Amino acid sequence: MAVSARGSPWDDVVEMTKAAQGKGCDPLSWAIQIHSHLHSAGESLPSLELANVLVSHICWENNVPIMWKFLEKAFMLKIVPPMLVLALLSVRVIPCRNSQPAAYRLYLELLRRHAFELKSQINGANYPKVMKTIDHVLHLSEIFGLTQSEPGIVVAAFIFSVVWQLLDASMDDEGLLELTPEKKSRWANLYQEMELDWHDGYDDKKTDRQEKLQNLNTLMAIDIIGQFLQDKKSSRILYLVRQNMPIHWRSFVQQLQLLGANSLALRKSRTISPDLILQFTSDTDVVLSEERKMSSQQKFRAFLAFEYLSSSASLCHGASHSALWIPLDLVLEDTMDGYQVSTTSAIEIISGLIKTLRAINRTTWHDTFLGLWLAALRLVQRERDPIEGPMPRIDTRVCMLLCIIPLVIADFIEEEETPIHESDSGPTNHWKEKKVPGKCRSELESSVQVLGDYQSLLVPPQSIVAAANQAAAKAMLFVSGITIGSAYFESLSMQEMPIDCSGNMRHLIVEACIARNLLDTSAYLWPGYVSGRINRLPQCLPTQAPGWSSFMKGAALTPPMVNALVSSPASSLAELEKIFEITTKGSEDEKISAATILCGASLLKGWNIQEHTVHFIIRLLSPPIPAESTEGNNHLINYAPMLNVLTVGIASVDCVQTFSLHGLVPQLACSLMPICEVFGSCVPNVSWTLSSGEEISAHAVFSNAFILLLRLWKFNRPPLEQGIGDVPTVGSQLTPEYLLLVRNSHLVSAGNTHKDRNRRRLSTIATLSSPNSVFVDSFPKLKVWYRQHLACIASTLSGLVHGTPFHQIVEGILNMMFRKINKGSQTSVTSGSSSSSGPGNEDPSTRPKLPAWDILEAVPFVVDAALTACAHGRLSPRELATGLKDLADFLPASLATIVSYFSAEVTRGVWKPAFMNGTDWPSPAANLLNVEEQIKKILAATGVDVPSLAPGGSSPSTLPLPLAAFVSLTITYKIDKASERFLNLAGPALESLAAGCPWPCMPIVASLWTQKAKRWSDFLVFSASRTVFLHNSDTVVQLLKSCFTATLGMNSSPLSCNGGVGALLGHGFKSHLSGGISPVAPGILYLRVYRSLRDVVFLTEEIVSILMHSVREIVSGGFAKERLEKLKAAKDGIRYGQVSLAASMTRVKLAAALGASLVWLSGGLMLVQLLIKETLPSWFIAVHRSDQEEKSDGMVAMLGGYALAYFAVLCGAFAWGVDSSSSASKRRPNVLGIHMEFLASALDGKISLGCDSATWRAYVSGFVSLMVGCTPNWVLEVDVDVLKRLSNGLRQLNEEKLALALLGAGGLGTMGAAAEVIIDGEM
Repeated sequence: MAVSARGSPWDDVVEMTKAAQGKGCDPLSWAIQIHSHLHSAGESLPSLELANVLVSHICWENNVPIMWKFLEKAFMLKIVPPMLVLALLSVRVIPCRNSQPAAYRLYLELLRRHAFELKSQINGANYPKVMKTIDHVLHLSEIFGLTQSEPGIVVAAFIFSVVWQLLDASMDDEGLLELTPEKKSRWANLYQEMELDWHDGYDDKKTDRQEKLQNLNTLMAIDIIGQFLQDKKSSRILYLVRQNMPIHWRSFVQQLQLLGANSLALRKSRTISPDLILQFTSDTDVVLSEERKMSSQQKFRAFLAFEYLSSSASLCHGASHSALWIPLDLVLEDTMDGYQVSTTSAIEIISGLIKTLRAINRTTWHDTFLGLWLAALRLVQRERDPIEGPMPRIDTRVCMLLCIIPLVIADFIEEEETPIHESDSGPTNHWKEKKVPGKCRSELESSVQVLGDYQSLLVPPQSIVAAANQAAAKAMLFVSGITIGSAYFESLSMQEMPIDCSGNMRHLIVEACIARNLLDTSAYLWPGYVSGRINRLPQCLPTQAPGWSSFMKGAALTPPMVNALVSSPASSLAELEKIFEITTKGSEDEKISAATILCGASLLKGWNIQEHTVHFIIRLLSPPIPAESTEGNNHLINYAPMLNVLTVGIASVDCVQTFSLHGLVPQLACSLMPICEVFGSCVPNVSWTLSSGEEISAHAVFSNAFILLLRLWKFNRPPLEQGIGDVPTVGSQLTPEYLLLVRNSHLVSAGNTHKDRNRRRLSTIATLSSPNSVFVDSFPKLKVWYRQHLACIASTLSGLVHGTPFHQIVEGILNMMFRKINKGSQTSVTSGSSSSSGPGNEDPSTRPKLPAWDILEAVPFVVDAALTACAHGRLSPRELATGLKDLADFLPASLATIVSYFSAEVTRGVWKPAFMNGTDWPSPAANLLNVEEQIKKILAATGVDVPSLAPGGSSPSTLPLPLAAFVSLTITYKIDKASERFLNLAGPALESLAAGCPWPCMPIVASLWTQKAKRWSDFLVFSASRTVFLHNSDTVVQLLKSCFTATLGMNSSPLSCNGGVGALLGHGFKSHLSGGISPVAPGILYLRVYRSLRDVVFLTEEIVSILMHSVREIVSGGFAKERLEKLKAAKDGIRYGQVSLAASMTRVKLAAALGASLVWLSGGLMLVQLLIKETLPSWFIAVHRSDQEEKSDGMVAMLGGYALAYFAVLCGAFAWGVDSSSSASKRRPNVLGIHMEFLASALDGKISLGCDSATWRAYVSGFVSLMVGCTPNWVLEVDVDVLKRLSNGLRQLNEEKLALALLGAGGLGTMGAAAEVIIDGEM
């Protein structure tokens, strides 16, 4: 491309050059003359126009040796910009290299001498203009798709283009371009635009001299390519290209690999070899030059960012491999809280957490899967003998191990084995582990094999020993080459086996993986997997006992068959599909039997097919509308018996928790709402009689569905109207509207779920149930009740007008509840606005014939009238409890509104206290002191003082009247299966209600209930112990401290002397030990407490404070005074006492990981953003002083900075994820940008800091290191100017390498600045 001369100076230059050329003038004299002439003409030097004039003059009319010497001297006197000259020459000389081999040789010489002298060129006066011209000459922006043309970006693109042009030319010379997909040079179009005749004057008949020169040129070009790849600065610039131009880089590397595999010239090179090419194209670090020695602080940071806790050093001080996965242990245990259901699938939560931990800790898939299995096994072993009570049992924990975890792993394997499209490639794909098909699967296999070394974790709980033994027997039969039918296997007991077939949890894990095609039966052949072989089977013929095998062969669903299928889980999807087919095509009785079977063992213990079982149940709860259906939702009426079986069958705590783990709570709610709407609108005389003779009313169907629906959100708590900042609180999301919103989002994302197996499954379930979005407005009756419910919580009752039809409904219900009292007394219990008295006129046997919704609307007024009558002495406590129980028996769903009313009234504080004296109200005195002692034992490991429960003087214990009425109502229920679903609603509400009242209300309630249900006493006392922390924030802080000291093993308690996961979460709630109840691990207590905390904002400051205190304790405990002196005296402090330092760093990371986990669990995205936006900046600005810091000579300060960095990055990664796959990641750019602006401003000196300078430096370097090395997507979201300022600040801290890495990870926007740092630096 020609740059036109502007007039006489350039005509003079051409004439002077021609004259000097003709006379054979000395090149230096010519250059001096040109320099003087241009200077006198006022031209700025180096001159872009002169570069064009000289190159145009040479190519090709004056291609003589003396002109190339003139050009060389022009370089030397800096009258032309070398990079521009090389760019101009490349598009003229390279395409003509065969016809002009001598010119090509001279071009390569100039390239060798001047292409690496970049520093002087980027500091020149015309640098931006030169780069703009080069971009125009080589069309770099067009070829590489550059959206920005900063000078530094053009420098990087120029170097890349020069290397690639040489690569293309060398491959073309050896005939290797035919092996590329394009079959031609990538630069052919650029060369054609130059309108050059490539073969001008070219003789096809090469002379020997020409051919030899061409071969030497090819060899020299390859040598120069090797020089670019190995030179410290150019190789780093090429690494920037790799980071930010991945598609072009991939094509370049493919050509480089072809050169390495096929080039003969490459094998003759003395500067580069095929092995070096292979290393360059395969290494994660493209820089082949010698690594610069790291400073001590960089070694600290490298240990922090890129090593993980499973190193040998981690075995010190109680930290083990399990310490790496403490966040995972906490999350798994947190999902076992039966009082909380989640709208998000546990599969999604765990998958995101695994991605985060794997990225931060840089673990292999083998270590990742092993950590996942071990954490899930610890979850099971922690409660292998759980206490009795309305809480998830062992089945839910085993569901996590054998169903959820395999599904998580299946997603990872599918993601690895799914081809990546070009559009999926981002500018940061370089950091990810290279995908090797089958690697993830093979490392899963190796991780399961290694599980055999953890025998103590593999012992099966008693309830699943039979399943484990059967899995072991199945493998043993396979290894022995014995094939038997499923009927034989079902009838064969383990006692009949000729050898021991004792199984363990690994056998069940393998079966769960085989069922999902993650492993195959070759696992049965692993060494030590089975204990022997079977030579023969017992000579017993299998009887035709009812079971899945006989059912699959066509046996009818007789009562014995149904009982057999309910009690044993299905073993295959085919068996479930046949059951599901019966629910849609069978007779009415068969449909009911099939629904019963689905809700039996296949739901709770069918771990290999559980995801299909919950799917089928959801579909049955939303039956399709028949073609001949009447209008509206009346088609549901025809399914009433089956719907009732389903809502009762999945009402247990374990069943609801199972749906929660699978992420089906939103869809379950969506399926229950139309059932409630329809059956709540039916009059009670609508009923169905089953073949067994049992009669089911519309009220029963409604109540079972309604109570189950209400358990899916905290209906008895008012939604919090405001969150912190721009993020709503978690509590405010648990509403019917939010549940439907989440469910509808599964439909919306149906077209974008090809990358996520779990979301694809949820989308399929939602679509099959109802292909359209569903809103609360679709259920007007439910919406009216919900509005009344919120109004009842927000304010006192009003609006009841005497004489209206609604008032008559209220009076009718009151007469039904207290008909005996009204009949035998002249004082009736009436609503507050009624003036009637005397006995009721209605027949006592007559109950209101009203739809359930009408009754629920009246219940708050009914309960208010009854409670008022009790408060004024017109109704005894016993009569009140009996009347409320009659109401709940008449319409069980009314229990929900009773809960809502009592919860609201307790908070108002307008009712007089009830004296629990044993006369009017039940007395807790019989075991209140015993409850106090047990609470003290439970909290013994925390150091928290338990307030005395004994009332002052001789006065009895008191409860607020609404609470006393509610507890009196609940203790009228029997502890049996029929009452379980109602107590599962009332129990958590009662505890929440009592916990919100002054101490010791909850212990009093627990005392009363332990008299009622002695086998629940441990559970009730534990529940009471949790409320200690809800009345005093200081006790919460003490509990947090206990979590840290236990995890780090920094106290003398037998429970936590070894530290780690075992000390934090303990080994379950054990009450059968000698001496009765035992202390509960602090982590378990916190996980069961934090959701009830009214205020979690203070936790961020407290956790930061405890974390820094823990760092001081770690250093003082890990470094004795004499060791510190030796460490200071050593030449290399890191090498001396390395084990102590490594152990301290490990424990610091452990403390930070614990702190981050607690912040994330306690407040989610809201609390994490508060931490990063406000808490941490405030902490750095505040002044901190510690004698311990001075004694440790800055070691505490530095380790504290690293701890805060690791803590902050983990918090963000937990909340936002390391990539952009989660919805929460959309909030990351704003919050992260604010924090990075704070860091940059502090480094600029715009913000005055009060913390120790060593702490600040360690924090900044640690935070940036973790971002660059572990979360590079975050860097791309930060403003380019902020990144540049931050990089400048890091260089001021002598962190040049980190400053460069930050710019390199910032995308195209910072690639130019990074290239200039590389060129201008001395690294």
